[in-house]
Amino acid sequence: MSSASSTGALRLLRATGHSWRGLVATWRTEAAFRQEVVLAVPLLVLIATLDLAPLGRALLVATLGLVLVVELLNTAIEAVVDRIGSDWHALSGKAKDAGSAAVTLSLLLHAAMWICVL
Repeated sequence: MSSASSTGALRLLRATGHSWRGLVATWRTEAAFRQEVVLAVPLLVLIATLDLAPLGRALLVATLGLVLVVELLNTAIEAVVDRIGSDWHALSGKAKDAGSAAVTLSLLLHAAMWICVL
């Protein structure tokens, strides 16, 4: 394979395909992700309709997006840990707990942003 095939538009196209498969797989297998997406839709409508300063609107949208990104990363961590094995291990527990904590912090950050903006 030539180096040209791993750069530019073809690389972007392949990466987009991987991203789409990741989103679809996460949607199908992770209830938390589905719930967050379903809650994100009315929140985005609310953000768009409220009389907010542009910076406030941007912060709310950004932190809402952050929640979804962190949930995707948490799902990835869980998948890798589960792939390694189902036996309990302290490091596996630590990885899963840290991923869960990251999701919780992103949710708290988004809630805090609502408090600050309103």
